[in-house]
Amino acid sequence: MKLGYNTNGLAHHEPIQALKMLAEIGYQSVAITIDHAWLAPSNEHRPVQLGQIQDCLSFYEMDSVVESGARFLLDPSRKHHPTLIDPEKAIAGKRVEYLKYCIDTAVELGSGCVSIWSGKLPEGMEDQQALDTLAENLAEVLSYAEQQEMDIGFEPEPDMFIDNMKSYERLLEWVDSPRLGLTLDIGHLFCMGELPIVDFIQRWQDRILNVHIEDMRAGIHEHLMFGEGQIHFPPILQSLMEIGYAGGLHVELSRHSHDAFVVAKQSFDFLSDTINELPSLPES
Repeated sequence: MKLGYNTNGLAHHEPIQALKMLAEIGYQSVAITIDHAWLAPSNEHRPVQLGQIQDCLSFYEMDSVVESGARFLLDPSRKHHPTLIDPEKAIAGKRVEYLKYCIDTAVELGSGCVSIWSGKLPEGMEDQQALDTLAENLAEVLSYAEQQEMDIGFEPEPDMFIDNMKSYERLLEWVDSPRLGLTLDIGHLFCMGELPIVDFIQRWQDRILNVHIEDMRAGIHEHLMFGEGQIHFPPILQSLMEIGYAGGLHVELSRHSHDAFVVAKQSFDFLSDTINELPSLPES
């Protein structure tokens, strides 16, 4: 398990500067949210930036995943639009093509997976229609991921159509693939009352590709600094170690960019100290 940080919490930093800062703090992984300043498809300087990020990751020996959750990258007026469940095929297709771009970028960076979500249920759309639409579009994304040999971590997100592990499990009945895994967000589990969290970690251990972590309060979807919410982290971190999770444990504090260095440092110290205080696992 490698401590990491999501770049959506570094909105005011130049990418290479941000990666250098994270590495110097001690982070070993980074969740790169493709956004206006981070490898955007429309960026005419993308090839140069891609090479710089590749070199930086290599120099600091950092792992990476690619995140597709930029708020206004595809639509400047509507947050997180378009989605995979947009009722208009051509509109949903824009999200499909963007996710294919994310897959290509992940391949170029040598990333472990691409993290995605469903989007909100469109007004007036019935659940079954939404599930069928999501499955159809997701199948196209997965087909491309299989061709590119890239894994997809699907993230249940509060307030979205696939908002918890029950709805994720239902989705798997409609569409599945050896490349379809899980981005597990610890705060989301707590927010949605999916407790005890260790049970979900153990049950879904074979699907987990990517982990987001932050503090949160029950029933309130607000990503908080560690210690500001209600989550008790030691058994959660212990469980991730016990299942042999070797991927990134990515701090996700997207609304803390105004104090990014302090937040990143305090988060790293909290997680490091908590992990160091856990009992050692028995030797196999």
